[in-house]
Amino acid sequence: MKLPIVNNQNKKTGEMNLPSQFSEDFRPDLIKRAVHAIQSRLRQQYGADQEAGLRHSSKLSKRRRKYRGCYGIGISRSNRKIMSRRGTRLNWVGAFSPQTVGGHRSHPPKGFKVWVRDINKKENQKAIRSAMAATLQKELVAERGHKIPDSYPFVVSGAVESVSKTKDVEKLLQDLGFNEELERSSEKKVRAGIGKRRGRKYQRKKGVLIVTSSKCPLLLAAKNVPGVDIVEVNSLNADLLAPGADAGRATLWTEKAVQKIAEEKLFQ
Repeated sequence: MKLPIVNNQNKKTGEMNLPSQFSEDFRPDLIKRAVHAIQSRLRQQYGADQEAGLRHSSKLSKRRRKYRGCYGIGISRSNRKIMSRRGTRLNWVGAFSPQTVGGHRSHPPKGFKVWVRDINKKENQKAIRSAMAATLQKELVAERGHKIPDSYPFVVSGAVESVSKTKDVEKLLQDLGFNEELERSSEKKVRAGIGKRRGRKYQRKKGVLIVTSSKCPLLLAAKNVPGVDIVEVNSLNADLLAPGADAGRATLWTEKAVQKIAEEKLFQ
């Protein structure tokens, strides 16, 4: 597959043969598994205190003919704690048991539960290749909601990696035809639901992903553009290429990044 190479002024400077990694079949099932495996590692373990509701000094004898027992009194056989007593008559309340006030939960969440989902290395690499190929399918990218230019997909020249200012990155994306996409990803809305009270009040749509060959000035310059993500090609994963397991993200590959994929045979 050949793609045109475009410079900073959106002018074609040549063509480039893409490596075989971009010819992988579209496998949304594998992409979903790979994304869930990444997201599961971000999940924080939680659970109830092992002593919660179990600190009462409660006891109820199940033996017959014992004055501190439950038989013949017409009461349930739940654990109880004594509040006061007069002779052999006791004033007590239920405690410890799940159905009692202040008792422990029947089946509380356990802090030792393992949330991480694993995926085989070869499956993960195949999922990444499949997500890479999906970024070049114009129909998938448009279906995902991205506002892309008519000339998409294309490869950006390696000179782009030397851009060192955020305003220059925004101008570059505008010159490449991503005006509407920048507007779309800059909109910020209040999240629906209780998550807005848990430190994630605002929500923003995912914009363009830029893939570079190595550490370069562009990595820092593009960080502050709303909705835009930038990553080194070695650090690519399925979650960046297909956020939310929805493949077909608008992606700009630099010429050097594609060359590195071919030379070092990444994700094979």
